[in-house]
Parts: sequence; structure tokens; C-alpha cells
Amino acid sequence: MTSRRRLLTASAAMAAGAGGLTAVGATALRNGSSERQDHEPAHLRGATPLPFTQFISLDITSEGARADALHAAHRAIKAIDGDSVAAWLALGEGALPSRTDRPQHLKRMPSFAGDVLDPVQSHGDLLLHITGSSARAVRQAAERTLRALPHQQVRWRADGARPENRTEDGRGLSRNPFHFTEGHGNPATAAETAERATVRAGHGEPSWAIGGSYEVVRIIRLATDFWNRDTIPEQERIIGRRRNGRWLDGTPSTERTVFATDPHGRITPLDAHVRRAAPNPRTPPPMVRRSYNYDRGPDDQGLIFSCFQGDLEKGFEAVQRRLQGEAMAKYTLTTGGGYFFVPPPGDAWLRALTQK
Repeated sequence: MTSRRRLLTASAAMAAGAGGLTAVGATALRNGSSERQDHEPAHLRGATPLPFTQFISLDITSEGARADALHAAHRAIKAIDGDSVAAWLALGEGALPSRTDRPQHLKRMPSFAGDVLDPVQSHGDLLLHITGSSARAVRQAAERTLRALPHQQVRWRADGARPENRTEDGRGLSRNPFHFTEGHGNPATAAETAERATVRAGHGEPSWAIGGSYEVVRIIRLATDFWNRDTIPEQERIIGRRRNGRWLDGTPSTERTVFATDPHGRITPLDAHVRRAAPNPRTPPPMVRRSYNYDRGPDDQGLIFSCFQGDLEKGFEAVQRRLQGEAMAKYTLTTGGGYFFVPPPGDAWLRALTQK
């Protein structure tokens, strides 16, 4: 633990703030009308996310201006969503007035075992999540959006990219900083994506939130130098898959292995990441991952983990509890991020939250 902290905790003092999507492709987005944008959630658009992103967390600086801030942020995001950009607004728990019937799981993200959350790069009242076909497109969209929100205070920012971003067998895949392919655990169809990621009626959520999603963002610093000292076979046993996504027992990445045939972990160790995250791969966690790599220099690289779900407790939080004690823990340190709620498409949610 001491060596892990020495390797990783330097990032806890850094502020990222100071410093869906495109299997459809830019052409399809360009042809989308405003009506389409109102009914197709940008965060779930296409099987593969656009390859570049910027997360911008904002604080609402005036209690009396909360309604105005929500309207302004909603307008600003709608203005950039489309063409080579897919963007959405997500609400932190501080964005909602106390009198509001709020999503039942929306709260400040707690510290889980091993986290060292830096308050400067954690939480926020609003989250602007902007993705694009190029870093330039994202940067320009972010600058345009912030110019439209001069009275909001930036709390933190984080830039990310998805190397080797592609779609295979209906799933969006990319390569993470540990050299492994990510995304095999995601659903392969739009219907299953919506099923995992969308809030449904009949589960105790306010009516305005039906059709929205809980979004979790985790800024995870990775000890890449430490990791690269291990052999590839050692790394694969820590993850529980081959680098290309194939299961350790030889099962293809497009199929689901059965851990019950390996009860003692001789093939896939019991503390392997994928085995802890999903003990039964045939019933995967009800969430959709859409993560990005970040690189702030040779001493600070990692993953901006992002996932969407209709139920935060059954999705991310259940997985996070199972991951305690995993073999990969000594290579990772979560330093920031937060819990947010992506409202459903359209304007009805905004009227519900801001009506006098």
C-alpha cells in the first residue's frame, strides 16, 4: 500500500479543471434534425463513442440563478450537439433545488476503498460532456459552450481519447493505457444498451427522470510504469482476459465464458478484474461503459471511466463493491469524478425542474 501511494498519490493534488456516438458517423449526425436530437439521447447514440472528449464540471454560483443556469446550459449543449459533435448535459445533486422530486440515487460520489478523491477535481453541480470526431472539434465546441455560460464557474475539466476506437460485433472497442481492449462487456444491440442504461417507469423515480440515465465519471490514475514491469501473461491473469479480449480459457471475446467450470481460479484467478466485476458473465452488470484514456504527461496517465445505467445501485455501485480486493487495485488510484444524472431527451424535464 505504501508503494502504491508513493507511485500514485501525486495526482490527488492536481486539478483537471485548472489546467451513442459514432458508429453512425459524422455524416449521419450532420443529417440529424433538431427533432431527432430531441428524441435520441446523445450519450447513447451509436455503438461506438466519438473518439475524443472533454468533461467540464461546473458549479452554479448563485442560488437564486439555479433555474436560469439550467436553461442556459441546456440551450448551450443543444446548440453544439450534431454534425461532428455529440454532447449532453448531466446534473449533479447540487443542481436540483431541495423542493424538487429528485432521482433517488443521485448524490455526491462517495470514496470507495482505495480512493483518494481530490475535491478540486471531483463532483460539481453540472457536467458538460462533449465528444467529437477530432480534438479540435471538441475544443471548439467546449469554448463555444463556455462563452454561452459566463456566469458558471468551472470546477474541473478532463480531456480524453479512445485509441484504436472501432466497432466489432456491435460493440464499441478501444485500447486502454494498460494495452488491453476495452468494451467487450458492453451490449451488442441498441435495444440492450437502452435497457441497461435508461431509467424506467415503475422503479420509484420521479416522472420527469424517466428515460434519463445515471452517469458515473471516475478519473483513475494508472501506474503504467509499474504495470509494464509485469509480463504479459501476468497482466492477463490480473485482468482475466487476453489483451485482445479473448477469455483465458480460450472462449472467444464475442462469447460468454463460464467461471463455474473453474471454481478454484486455476485458469481465471478469483481476484481477476473481470471475474470480480461480473462473476457470471452470462448476466453482465446492468450498465454501459464508455471510457476514455487521459495523458497529462509521463507521470500522470490513466482512464476517465464513464458508465451509464438506469439503476446506480445495481449497476456501478454493485460492481465497485465486488472489485474490492481485486489484483489490479495496486495499479490504480481514483482521484476524481462524480455522480451525475443525464436528463431524458427533450425539454419536459427542464420545465418540471424550473417551474415556479
